[in-house]
Amino acid sequence: MGRIKKKGTSGAAKNYITRTRAVKKLQISLPDFRRLCIFKGIYPREPRNKKKVSKGSTAATTFYYTKDIQYLLHEPLLNKFREHKAVAKKIGRALGRGEVGDAKRLEKTHIPKVKLDHIIKERYPTFIDALRDLDDALSMLFLFANLPSSEYVPAKTIALCQRLCLEFEHYVIASHALRKSFLSIKGIYYQATIQGQDILWLVPYRFVQRTGGDIDFRIMGTFVEFYTTLLGFVNFRLYASVGLVYPPKFDAKSDEQGGELGAFQIEGRRITQGDESSAEDIEPQAITSAEAQAEVEKIVALAASTEQEQQETLADAVRTEDSNNDSIDTFEPTAADADVLPQPEASSAEAAALFAPFTFYLSRETPRAPLEFILKAFGSKRVGWDGSLGDGAFTTDESNPAITHQIVDRPVVANGSLPEPYVPETDNGGATVTKAQWPRSTMPGRTYVQPQWVWDCVNQGKLLRPDLYAPGAELPPHLSPWVKAKKGEYDPTIPLEQQELEGEAEAFEDEEDEADDDEEMNEAEQLITNGKKNGLEAIIDREDSVEVGEGMDVGGSESDSDEADEDEVTSARDFEGFESDAESDVSDGELARRQHQRELEAEAAGESVEPVVKSQKVKNAEIRKKADKKRKDEAEEKERQKMMLSRRKRKLMKRIEYGEDKRDKEAEGLRKKRRKLEKAKTAADAA
Repeated sequence: MGRIKKKGTSGAAKNYITRTRAVKKLQISLPDFRRLCIFKGIYPREPRNKKKVSKGSTAATTFYYTKDIQYLLHEPLLNKFREHKAVAKKIGRALGRGEVGDAKRLEKTHIPKVKLDHIIKERYPTFIDALRDLDDALSMLFLFANLPSSEYVPAKTIALCQRLCLEFEHYVIASHALRKSFLSIKGIYYQATIQGQDILWLVPYRFVQRTGGDIDFRIMGTFVEFYTTLLGFVNFRLYASVGLVYPPKFDAKSDEQGGELGAFQIEGRRITQGDESSAEDIEPQAITSAEAQAEVEKIVALAASTEQEQQETLADAVRTEDSNNDSIDTFEPTAADADVLPQPEASSAEAAALFAPFTFYLSRETPRAPLEFILKAFGSKRVGWDGSLGDGAFTTDESNPAITHQIVDRPVVANGSLPEPYVPETDNGGATVTKAQWPRSTMPGRTYVQPQWVWDCVNQGKLLRPDLYAPGAELPPHLSPWVKAKKGEYDPTIPLEQQELEGEAEAFEDEEDEADDDEEMNEAEQLITNGKKNGLEAIIDREDSVEVGEGMDVGGSESDSDEADEDEVTSARDFEGFESDAESDVSDGELARRQHQRELEAEAAGESVEPVVKSQKVKNAEIRKKADKKRKDEAEEKERQKMMLSRRKRKLMKRIEYGEDKRDKEAEGLRKKRRKLEKAKTAADAA
């Protein structure tokens, strides 16, 4: 006879362990257990059958894999946590005895320092694994970089997050790895392609952050501690891959003045071969005064040229880059109804040439940090801004002739409504020079655009028309670059005529006409009701109130009856060309045959046959009738095909059709809404 197994010693009950038992097994506190699990990447698990795991209990319990907890028993951080607990007890006893000096000495010299280097190597055996897990790390660190310091978030942690994030942005700028960006309600999304991996992160807007009391900053701080170590490793490897020195030189004075990206100086590594050594700056940030003067003269000459010459210069630069680098192939569909293959992303050379020929100036109302990052990531090395926005600008003079594009975010107002500002005058060889300031004055030859122009140009990979983004203009819709409309879905970037179904536009016009008729009927009924309320029902036809010859109809008159008969014949001839209810059900060929027969009869009688002119409403009805008939035939054919399928496949087909019908209804509703908006806009422009 086999041995009887004891309940709860095998199967699912053995594979899972509760959190309470795990904490007792590791002999650490619950906060330390949570911190250790975050570092090691161990998370709670949900068993399929909780009753089997908890031996019949249905209470809410957190479970972990037993193997994961067994793996934690050999973690070196456990000893660090126990040492920290022992030192904390000593510090507490010293403070209880009033020995503040001993407590400070213990905290300074005996508190163990926790290093996560070995955990980073364990969790990410290859560098590609670290890049794949970088999305959440960047989003969390950029969030903490914009938080205000408090008792939960120390200023030291915020400064570390800011430094790591700016170092990562410098690599993206140097390698031109940024591909897309999107302005959303949550913040600004960025996507960069690094070593074939698409990394997407979110940067919050720089508003005043108010942290609520329901946020557990201890858990978030544990993640930040892990992510800072991870990003430090990643930044070091990325800088080394492009030949840059890490960490870059940091200017604390410039950072205090708001330099941000300008507070870091990127340098190339020294390449040593035998006895020869040379230093190469991959992306030099500082240039000599002579080179700066030559660069400014070149830019002034470029600004003085016409817009056509600028476009030709940009096209020549792009062609030169393409000739030096292998161009990326594009996939074109072989047929109109074929599948659309995803197109490859733009190369770094194309990204570097997008804003390279231009010099930008940011007005003080525009967001400087995201604009500076995007413009420099796409080739522009000359970005200036107002001196109140911080240090590190190419120029702070708004009237500098080297500026080709100025980004403003204020509406256009009349000059008379603005007070005269105080503008200091500078002496230039005995002559007074006044600075040009938007919106009171503009510089000739300079392009003024709104900030959305930068994002739309980046997402579409080309320079868009600046007049569509002029100050005060109604901006085009800012769409997400990651949402691509599928077949049958509504696409706001395509005109309505290209995505409407057959007969849909005519049906919309008929609905609008019916709505107008109903509105007129309602107005008429309202007028009648109001008239009755005003006492118009008292005015009736009476023999003593109607004069002779006014409003009186004399019945039985032969002349009147003859005229009525003639009117009926005339009206019948006038409406002879319209289809009756019986004719609406016959085919188009039969209608043509009947019309031809009427023409022959009229020709034999010697009468002139006038062509039948159909109204727009009748034409719309015919188009809708043909479209409905076509769709009905297609539906019948599909039903016949479904009869040949098995029951299982018919159910699957039914679910597919349900999803398609739901998608088509949503798309149709959006198209109707867009058509109404376009019609209202056209009417407003005509008025």
